[in-house]
Amino acid sequence: MAFKKITEQASSYRHLEKMTIHELLTNINKEDQVVPAAVAKAIPQIEKLLEVISDKMLMGGRLFYIGAGTSGRLGIVDSSECPPTYGVPYGLVIGIIAGGERAITTAVEFAEDDKEQGWKDLQTHHVSDKDVVIGIAASGTTPYVIGALEECRKRGISTGSISCNPDSPVSAAADFPIEVVVGPEFVTGSTRMKSGTAQKLVLNMISTSAMIQLGRVEDNKMVNMQLTNEKLVDRGVKMLMERLQMNDYEEAKTLLLKYGSVKKAAQSVAK
Repeated sequence: MAFKKITEQASSYRHLEKMTIHELLTNINKEDQVVPAAVAKAIPQIEKLLEVISDKMLMGGRLFYIGAGTSGRLGIVDSSECPPTYGVPYGLVIGIIAGGERAITTAVEFAEDDKEQGWKDLQTHHVSDKDVVIGIAASGTTPYVIGALEECRKRGISTGSISCNPDSPVSAAADFPIEVVVGPEFVTGSTRMKSGTAQKLVLNMISTSAMIQLGRVEDNKMVNMQLTNEKLVDRGVKMLMERLQMNDYEEAKTLLLKYGSVKKAAQSVAK
């Protein structure tokens, strides 16, 4: 039986250009509402992958995302937000996109079609069997991603995938495939819409859960966040005041800035 791309099937809606703005917004929103339910169905798959990620990262391994186009950009967004949010070093979670940095903002023609380049890009980061590599491809057919996962498998590197078609080639190439089937897009084939939203939700779940497993969250607070702007400093001061039952804002701010994180500042007082 030939592989069928649900992500490429015709939209359930016709003559979009004739819809009013209200109709467009209402119908897009209606379609978006199917995404969380589809993600919920994939939780058992996500859980299996996360168990491996947590074990590897607790032993000093890294997490890689690799993708092309929208999928690659989503991986880069998720990886780049881990250091400021959780205070982990840059390079612990790494996003790789077909076509390199230029592809983050500009489409690079045919970059996703090179089946060998994905593994070459991973090699520049000295990827090893201590790490986990997740291939992201809405269609599940991106050669750049599939090639990278196949080479990882040959070398005993744990792999996962996130796609939006069932039984896709990228799932076959991954040890722990995640399939979030959201159906045809509102604009036929525009996988930056529901598929992209589904991928983003799964990435949120993966990185957030992994960081919590690594001890980067206490209670429900980002106690290791980097103090990169006044909003975050203010948030950190209030967190520290609550944690230490302090009443003096300026005293708490001085303590926070001295130690650089809520966790370290609180530990200094505990000593």
